[in-house]
Amino acid sequence: MARFLDIHPENPQQRLLDQVADALRDDALIAYPTDSGYALGCRIGNREGRDRILRIRGLDERHHFTLMCRDFSQLGQLVYVDNSAFRAINAATPGPYTFILKATPEVPRRLLHPRKRTVGVRIPDHVFDQALLETLGEALLTSSLILPGESEPRTMGWEVKEDLDHDVDIVVEAGETPAEPTTVVDWSEGAPEIVRVGAGDPGRFVAA
Repeated sequence: MARFLDIHPENPQQRLLDQVADALRDDALIAYPTDSGYALGCRIGNREGRDRILRIRGLDERHHFTLMCRDFSQLGQLVYVDNSAFRAINAATPGPYTFILKATPEVPRRLLHPRKRTVGVRIPDHVFDQALLETLGEALLTSSLILPGESEPRTMGWEVKEDLDHDVDIVVEAGETPAEPTTVVDWSEGAPEIVRVGAGDPGRFVAA
C-alpha cells in the first residue's frame, strides 16, 4: 500500500520532505502535485521507476519523458540551450511549460527520444515541488499522471491513493492542484515549435 503524506501547501514540513527525498533515493515511485496536475516521479537513475511509469500510464518505449528541475542552472546541466532559447525559456520559468531539447551526456540514453536524442525539461512554479527538489538535490524523472483512457492529469491526492494504492510507493497531498497540463515547446531544431497547448501561454514562443 502507498503511504499518504499530507504536506502543507505553503510551508512544507521539512521532516516530511526528508521522508519523500529519502524514499526517492531508495528508488521509490511517488505521485505528487505540480502546477499542472498530479505527476509520477522517481530518480533519473531509477530504471525500474521508469518502467513502472510506462506501465501505469499504458505507454510504450517511445514516450517522451520529462526532467523536473529546480532552476535554470540544473536544467542547463541536462540539456543544451542556445542563446535564443536561453532568453525565452529563462523568461518563462518557473511556470507550466515543458521544453524539448537535445540532452547532454548527463541524461541516461533510455530516457531519450530514440531518434532525436531529446528529452523534456521543466521548472515548476509550485511550492512543494521546489522544496522537494531542493531537499533531494537533483532533478526528478517525471510524467503527468494521465491514466489510460483519460485526457487530463489527476488533481486529487485521495483519488490517486485510491486508484494507485498498489502501483506507487508514496502519494503526496499538498493543497489545490490545477488540472491543465503544461504547454509543450519543442526547441530541439533551433526554433520553437508548439507541440501541445496547455496552461502556459504559447503566444510568447510563437512570436519568438
